[in-house]
Amino acid sequence: MKQVLAALTLSFALGAPAVAQNAGEIARVQSGQSCTGCNLFQADLAYRNLPGVDLTGSRLRQADLSLSTMNNAHFSRADLSIANLFGARFTGASFAGANLERATLVGAYFGGADLSGANLAEANISGAEMDGAHGLTQGQLDRACGDASTRLPAGLRVPSCAPLR
Repeated sequence: MKQVLAALTLSFALGAPAVAQNAGEIARVQSGQSCTGCNLFQADLAYRNLPGVDLTGSRLRQADLSLSTMNNAHFSRADLSIANLFGARFTGASFAGANLERATLVGAYFGGADLSGANLAEANISGAEMDGAHGLTQGQLDRACGDASTRLPAGLRVPSCAPLR
């Protein structure tokens, strides 16, 4: 019986779709090409200049976009959960419907960016410049955290992040 269960478990595991990153797709994006619906899990896109790149619907979970410039990029419906966007520039970028849950947006610039329907649950937006963004709601911000240097559109506020212990 144990051998039958082990064989069944192994056959299910081998038949399951792979969820690891796709190195070819990551290399494509690193060279500046668009890649909609791609698996960019844990991709290193830090320090890159990728204007207008289209990553609509892509999986960028745990990706590093820190200090990159991605002006006019498309992240609509992309999974950027637990991603690092520290200090990056996203002028005019679209994050409509994107998942930024638990992402680090510390010091990032979102001038003219579309954040309509983006999930900011547990995202750290400390020091982020979002005052020129549109589509941002109080409901989104109530689930995120920031600090006194976070810049938001008039009338919006964000709870303070809990200090590290």
